Amino acid sequence: MALTTAAAYGIYRQDVALTDIVRNLNQAGFDNEDICMMLSPTHPIASVVRDASLFSSDRENSVASAGMIGWLSAFGAVLIPSVGFFIRSRVFLHALMVARDAPALCGNARTLVGLGFSEDEAERFEAELAVLGVLVYVSCAESAKTMWAREVFRHTGALETNTLEETIAPVTAGAAA
Repeated sequence: MALTTAAAYGIYRQDVALTDIVRNLNQAGFDNEDICMMLSPTHPIASVVRDASLFSSDRENSVASAGMIGWLSAFGAVLIPSVGFFIRSRVFLHALMVARDAPALCGNARTLVGLGFSEDEAERFEAELAVLGVLVYVSCAESAKTMWAREVFRHTGALETNTLEETIAPVTAGAAA
């Protein structure tokens, strides 16, 4: 079961300042709970999460890790394949649990299918994310807001951005032909 077709996404390089993207989305009227991010396991944030430990003797690193994990936990969902995930939104939880026997929480192409992408697009994005680094996805209550989210992604330097509706439309049209 896909989340919605009222969504927009942007794909970024690993070196993008995610805090700037989130700030711009928030200023444009999008809540953190509507934002889902998928990060490459090689992303710098993935290293912080992977290395986080409650038993670290380095207090400064423990505080920084706790701060980062707190920040990630504020979003609807954050997925880092082979590292971990944070899900705050019940809507994202239901969407990301695509199939009980094959949960999407490991951050693979099934995760993206759960968000509403076609199988082909999900596989393409999974391959791109391994190289590029970050997919930011915003679920929108209204279809009109998806265009606004797409503009925010363009403004913040996304390498690729679109609305989910425009992404799946060619696939649906091709299937009908």
